Amino acid sequence: MNFHCVLSRAVWLPRAASRVLLGMLVRAFVPDGPIVLSIDDTIERRRGPRIAARGIYRDPVRSSRSHFVKVGGLRWLSVMLLAPIGWAHRVWALPVLTALAPSERHDHQRGRRHKALTDHARQLLRQVSRWLPGRDLVMVADSSFSALEFLNALAPRMSCITRLRLDARLFAPPPPWQPGRPGRPALRVRPTSTAPLLTRDWAEA
Repeated sequence: MNFHCVLSRAVWLPRAASRVLLGMLVRAFVPDGPIVLSIDDTIERRRGPRIAARGIYRDPVRSSRSHFVKVGGLRWLSVMLLAPIGWAHRVWALPVLTALAPSERHDHQRGRRHKALTDHARQLLRQVSRWLPGRDLVMVADSSFSALEFLNALAPRMSCITRLRLDARLFAPPPPWQPGRPGRPALRVRPTSTAPLLTRDWAEA
């Protein structure tokens, strides 16, 4: 097909193209008010000698609490703009920035530090926030991104909404151990007004 020839032969800057695409979608569908973003990962089932970043992951579609199904492929992480589409009468998730999250084996073979999925997500969402200065941002994600370090890193830039376990206990990390201090090291600290842990929306939920 012709578009394959263009994409394979031309010189592209994917990040610049993502910024242009995001700007066009925001002007068309969300010209004012808060911008709602979503982030999620998907597995592309690929195999072959040249598919180096391939890994083995849990298949969320075919797995259940009692049945675990593995799938091999490439893990892609995508940031989407949740925009109301008038003629569709519903909200669509429009991908604006997608990045590959290589497997741990692939990074170790190349001597790279492996980054967790939340590390990739934090970088992508911070990049999007820099492209949208002055706009109120809201991030919606599933329980895969309910990590306190990840949410705290995004708290100054956007409000985060995610799902926690019903038995989740929200405590601040323990203070650093001081030499010579009597007693056993502290395990956790209850959150106080002077040590906010969460974003506004998540804390109120």
